[in-house]
Amino acid sequence: MVRELQVMQTTRPAETRAALYRGGLVEIGARATVPAPSRAHIALAFAAIYLIWGSTYLGIRYAVETIPPLLMMGTRHLTAGLFTYAFVRRRGGPAPQPAQWMYAAVLGAALFLGGHGILAWAEQKIPSGLAALLCATLPLWTVLLGWIQRSERILGVKTWAGILLGFAGVVLLIGPDGFAQHRSLNLLGAAGAVFSAFLWAVGTLYSKRVRLPDSTVLSAAMQMITGGMLLLLTGFATGEAGRLHMSSVSARSILALAYLIVFGSIVAFTAFTWLVSVTTASLVSTYAYVNPLIAVFLGWALAGEKLGVRILAATVIILISVILVSTPKK
Repeated sequence: MVRELQVMQTTRPAETRAALYRGGLVEIGARATVPAPSRAHIALAFAAIYLIWGSTYLGIRYAVETIPPLLMMGTRHLTAGLFTYAFVRRRGGPAPQPAQWMYAAVLGAALFLGGHGILAWAEQKIPSGLAALLCATLPLWTVLLGWIQRSERILGVKTWAGILLGFAGVVLLIGPDGFAQHRSLNLLGAAGAVFSAFLWAVGTLYSKRVRLPDSTVLSAAMQMITGGMLLLLTGFATGEAGRLHMSSVSARSILALAYLIVFGSIVAFTAFTWLVSVTTASLVSTYAYVNPLIAVFLGWALAGEKLGVRILAATVIILISVILVSTPKK
């Protein structure tokens, strides 16, 4: 679910970097020293974040075919979060402070309950490739909201051009007869995908104001745990449990959920955090450009999602806009 989208550099004490992960926002300390990695290991790690995160959108679509969206996402993040948290603590990681759990809960509500919960619901109504492209607007929302609340620098011509170009691509996607040539587009589902990216941007900006654990993996695990619990509670409160019948859950949905837990939330995240520590943030950020392409291709190749001139043009426009917004001036 390449929820799942952009590595962004920011100025903070001790020269830390904020790295946006589709499964959580984590801080990478610049002070860590890591032995020089081999090119093979770097190539495998990039393959993981490119291919796995690009495929999670299709994984979500298959999972929500027979599993209610909030319960599915809650199970995914709570399971992955508990496993990751136990792993960090067994390796001697410090216990989080109560205030840090509170911050993690707020982020879990924004990123997972709001961002991923709405995305899973939207993928019941729109193709996975379209959802990936609409979620690729995340960097645009992050920069725009940061500028509105004056936490970002003055935006230059290149950044404004990227923002306007990106939203023009969205209009092209969801305009009349957009994306699907033989069926009408569900505008509510498309709006949900865009709103999920907006909520992720809100969580990104909030994370800059709070103090989370120094451990990147521990911080992400806490956010997955709290977000997963909120998703499950909301799913039960909205009656999803009554719509879940284990006898009707397909093997494809179960396998998709297992794939999202093991590969989407654990394997790819581990590769991501390692890459941020051994290479540059701008290089790691290229996954934001590759993931939508992977998602669109897999949706077309495996799920029979339609590809037309309109969606291909919108794909190019949105990816160019993301590059304009996220690359440094120089």
